[in-house]
Amino acid sequence: MKFLSAPWRWKFISGQARDGNGCVFCRALEEEDPASLVCFRGQAFFVLLNKYPYSSGHLMVAPRAHLASPEQLASGDLREMWELTLRSMAILKDQFHPDGFNVGMNIGQAAGAGIKDHFHQHVVPRWQGDANFMATIGDTKVLSYDQQTVFAAVRDAFAR
Repeated sequence: MKFLSAPWRWKFISGQARDGNGCVFCRALEEEDPASLVCFRGQAFFVLLNKYPYSSGHLMVAPRAHLASPEQLASGDLREMWELTLRSMAILKDQFHPDGFNVGMNIGQAAGAGIKDHFHQHVVPRWQGDANFMATIGDTKVLSYDQQTVFAAVRDAFAR
């Protein structure tokens, strides 16, 4: 079995990226959109770019309420979460033409949640032959688009 690592994520995983001033998702809701990377604000959920992306366009769909698990939501809110997940995928397909997606959640620290107290759904675009191996062998993260370009394209698409 081979193991791959992504050393560029160490700042996040080790906790060095957190400044101790509360929840990153709750704080993002309070910030202005370009700084927060919030692309869309819905009734119960919002969509934002991941500051430590696995690939260009890595989005997260998070509840406005500070909740640890989707089990705590009303069924109507779950519907909005999935509608925003599907809308995010459609926007990413239209803007960046990925070949596929990884979509999912890590609920709880044991499941790998980096932010265990505020659940969120990841929407990670993937391309055939994408270069995620570069972080391991070349100590280089390859992102096809810079984060501000992705933010502007996704935010503008949600606004249409």
